[in-house]
Amino acid sequence: MSTTTGTTGTTGKTGPTGTKGPAKGSRTAGATTGASAEHVADSHDLIRVHGARENNLKDVSVEIPKRRLTVFTGVSGSGKSSLVFDTIAAESQRLINETYSAFVQGFMPTLARPEVDVLDGLTTVITVDQQRMGADPRSTVGTATDANAMLRILFSRLARPHIGGPKAFSFNVASISGAGAVTVERGGQKVKERRSFSITGGMCPRCEGRGAVTDLDLTQLYDDSKSLNEGALTVPGYKSGGWNYRLYTESGLVDPDKPIRAYTKRELQDFLYREPTRMKIAGINMTYEGLVPRIQKSMLAKDKEAMQPHIREFVDRAVTFTTCPDCEGTRLTAAARSAKIGGVSIADACAMQISDLAAWVRGLDEPSVAPLLSALGQTLDSFVEIGLGYLSLDRPAGTLSGGEAQRTKMIRHLGSSLTDVTYVFDEPTTGLHPHDIQRMNDLLLRLRDKGNTVLVVEHKPEVVAIADHVVDLGPGAGTAGGTVCFEGTVEGLRGSGTVTGRHFDDRAALKDSVREPTGTLEIRGANAHNLRDVDVDLPLGVLCVITGVAGSGKSSLVRGSIPASQGVVFVDQTPIRGSRRSNPATYTGLLEPIRKAFAKANGVKPALFSANSEGACPTCNGAGVIYTDLAMMAGVSTTCEECEGKRFDASVLEYHLGGRDISEVLAMSVTEAEEFFGSGEARTPAAHAVLGRLADVGLGYLTLGQPLTTLSGGERQRLKLATHMADKGGVYVLDEPTAGLHLADVEQLLGLLDRLVDAGKSVIVVEHHQAVMAHADWIVDLGPGAGHDGGRVVFEGTPTDLVTSRTTLTGEHLAAYVGR
Repeated sequence: MSTTTGTTGTTGKTGPTGTKGPAKGSRTAGATTGASAEHVADSHDLIRVHGARENNLKDVSVEIPKRRLTVFTGVSGSGKSSLVFDTIAAESQRLINETYSAFVQGFMPTLARPEVDVLDGLTTVITVDQQRMGADPRSTVGTATDANAMLRILFSRLARPHIGGPKAFSFNVASISGAGAVTVERGGQKVKERRSFSITGGMCPRCEGRGAVTDLDLTQLYDDSKSLNEGALTVPGYKSGGWNYRLYTESGLVDPDKPIRAYTKRELQDFLYREPTRMKIAGINMTYEGLVPRIQKSMLAKDKEAMQPHIREFVDRAVTFTTCPDCEGTRLTAAARSAKIGGVSIADACAMQISDLAAWVRGLDEPSVAPLLSALGQTLDSFVEIGLGYLSLDRPAGTLSGGEAQRTKMIRHLGSSLTDVTYVFDEPTTGLHPHDIQRMNDLLLRLRDKGNTVLVVEHKPEVVAIADHVVDLGPGAGTAGGTVCFEGTVEGLRGSGTVTGRHFDDRAALKDSVREPTGTLEIRGANAHNLRDVDVDLPLGVLCVITGVAGSGKSSLVRGSIPASQGVVFVDQTPIRGSRRSNPATYTGLLEPIRKAFAKANGVKPALFSANSEGACPTCNGAGVIYTDLAMMAGVSTTCEECEGKRFDASVLEYHLGGRDISEVLAMSVTEAEEFFGSGEARTPAAHAVLGRLADVGLGYLTLGQPLTTLSGGERQRLKLATHMADKGGVYVLDEPTAGLHLADVEQLLGLLDRLVDAGKSVIVVEHHQAVMAHADWIVDLGPGAGHDGGRVVFEGTPTDLVTSRTTLTGEHLAAYVGR
């Protein structure tokens, strides 16, 4: 990093523009010789990292200037997040946690010290990552940002009729009351008194504050034209002759030979809803329970993601979510909805678009709550400023995209008075239209100009361009990365010759000719969320890109209007679930054919070749490491001495396939494994096909046994894409597949999309990246604005037509991108 030698009377700092790095050089400790001499306390102007070895980092050493904007670039999987989040941010958080008492630390997440030799000059770190907000059904945008808390106080003070305190307007507080005798001691005597209490809450009693009620579609449970003995039940696991089935046929409560539609009212009640009853069935004491409560307990009470695929498919088919008829989806009691300020209830306020709600709050002139109105107004204005003015406070937090969730978390920091802290951002432009990126850049610069250190992991050249300092990691991904390829200015990066430097000014060109569609996917009258009865024909057999500013209705069009029929495969940005035992081999289903191939070659059971089953090392239970819990201190993991981290029992490692044991196969990279299973004794077509798809999406460097928890966001997205490529669908719908991808990786993605289309598939992509727009055969642009200013199709046609007409914001930015 270039340094500036400090001289007497000069600090080397040139103001908020960051054109010059912080001063450093020869200094005298405790320098106080002259009034203008720099104080020794001002010399700590660098965050020094030496010998970082987290995940794939290879003894990385960097010096990051404080009170500057530093951007970390590099291909997906090169080690950016390992350096910024898992090393710098994690150590800062750990040191702060250590300042609390042992009692308090016991309630906090325990963090291990990162693998690093020296970390010097750290400040308090505030991490703003892309973790999705909790998908709890009661969590909304308003509750996640404290805007709801302020609104509840406002309504409890001003709304008429007055119905109670803030709790009366909360859909998370139920109304309860009680009475009873209590014993109190008074004047040396115990006296019994009757006491009563009541809490007035705002929770709708029917839906319990969820806004929706679930119901089972009875037609999906049984065929009412058949009798039980004719196999009427269609629920998974209820096979004719099985115990689940005999419970009903032999209960004596219904006639098993009578069609269900001929049941009397009493028989239907006993069959569907009877309370648990002990009775003797086939000579065995059993508990009989109606079919509906039995299914609700056995299937609906479980986490949907953890279900087997056929049961999840049944649940998707049989369970219907309908708006609660009592509260009309507002989650609130009738009393809470009846109290209004100027004709507006709290339910109306939460349903407003935030930009409109901010204007309504500014119009309230009530001196008695002036500080509250000011604070609420600032919070709502922050939403608008950050580009989320199109949301409403009652929007469920779980429905926000990764980019929206990250920007929602930023809101509480925008008006913060804190300075000299380190803000760490993980691709803050994810989900942003080029039009919105400038606004995000202004926010990052504002945080820096207040005297904070801003560290940003980012791929977009528009963000890299505003950096004061750039750290480029690479040169490759996984084991081929983990080193610092360049450190310096943006201009220096351009001429550095690194992968990022070479691709920094890349611009995709418009195609000379576009493919002809083979058909159309008709969407008629789409009105989900902010869509306004949209009619559009999406061409099939081509690469179709749906674009528009954030909040214009793209995802609503794709998710709410394209029928999820057998031929449509959706690949969205929901995170991959998986423990440290999960790896690419288990997630993609690759391990199944590998285990069978090993079993066949050695004449033993496939279960022996699973580290989660019979083949697991008995000492570490197949984890490869022994975890020691140290209460409020970070737990310690040590490599298992018995299996030496291989996870398998020694006897299992004696079985070979193609000269390799199972642990050696799991240590292979995808590229090696593809060659290994492609020919010779180890030839396994099923495994080779999965490995080919992983290589196609650019994950050839991953090892088969690498824990999913160590993969970057971009790697997980591509791993999911590789898995879905096996689905038998004719239409692929992708939601921002370039999220987390480096400029060089985008080229590879475009090649993959082309191969899918050339193979006869139809690809529909929701995307903001101009390279994907330029490469499209057809573009559907939504807008013109966000929220109620969007929801309309403002352009349909080829990229060339869009650039030529320049009638939309997307057209203007794409024209500038391709240099037209």
